Amino acid sequence: MLGSERNEEKNTAGVTIQMTEQKYIHGYSTVEQDRLRRQAELTEFVIYQDVNFSQTEHLLEVGCGVGAQTQILLRRFPHLKITCIDINDEQLQAARETLGQLDYARDRFEIHKMNAEKMTFAENTFGGAFICWVMEHMPNPMRVLGEVRRVLKPGSRIVISEVMNFSYFLDPYCPAIWKFWMAFNDYQYDRSGDPFVGVKLGNFLRDAGYTDVRTNVKLMYADKREPELREKLLRDREELMLSAVDELLRAGQVDKELVDSMKREFHDVMKNPNAITFDSFMQATARVP
Repeated sequence: MLGSERNEEKNTAGVTIQMTEQKYIHGYSTVEQDRLRRQAELTEFVIYQDVNFSQTEHLLEVGCGVGAQTQILLRRFPHLKITCIDINDEQLQAARETLGQLDYARDRFEIHKMNAEKMTFAENTFGGAFICWVMEHMPNPMRVLGEVRRVLKPGSRIVISEVMNFSYFLDPYCPAIWKFWMAFNDYQYDRSGDPFVGVKLGNFLRDAGYTDVRTNVKLMYADKREPELREKLLRDREELMLSAVDELLRAGQVDKELVDSMKREFHDVMKNPNAITFDSFMQATARVP
């Protein structure tokens, strides 16, 4: 697979499985890891509006990354225990360090390097599952959802939050930002990711055998009525785009002129008192029959 790395690992039965790591467009630097933590803090107020794991004892988090969402879940639901899986060593180490420093997380989490398509957990292990900003990077989301269903107990609830990158828009119109953003999405899509996966969650969950499937569009919107929130959202999106610049330049998807124009437009729109930023994502919930 283009842009992927493969590792071999033995499962609990001693059978060798292939672990496929999709190339992450943002990279794994400490700068990127800090960005993910800031992003989680900024978007918490929207992501968790309708998330309730207060009755769940043991949660599976697929694609925990640096543990940014994990620490929010552990803080919001004090009786929850979380088993986290991810496939990248740098992210897993960052998650261990982050969570290990939190008193409220002590003895409440486990972290495993594992391929979500072939989890080594037994059937009916967990009472719920949480996936956030992960399926856009997965080449086989249906296979992952099938595996998650296998390891969840009957009646368990899954919550998924995923991107719909076509919905991002700024006013005044910023053509360089939009052009860069589309190059970003094209690059991800061509490498077996899906930057539009959010709109597909309802179909995916139903086809994977889940019941009580529900979808809800979540808005990330700010205008002159909320200037502080608007600035934070704009800076968050600028940081996200800048994190992909090196990879997109190497791949020939963008050139330096476009990157410079994109930066100028972000600078200008942040100074504009009438600026509007709009984005949305999909949050889906379902249950295991």
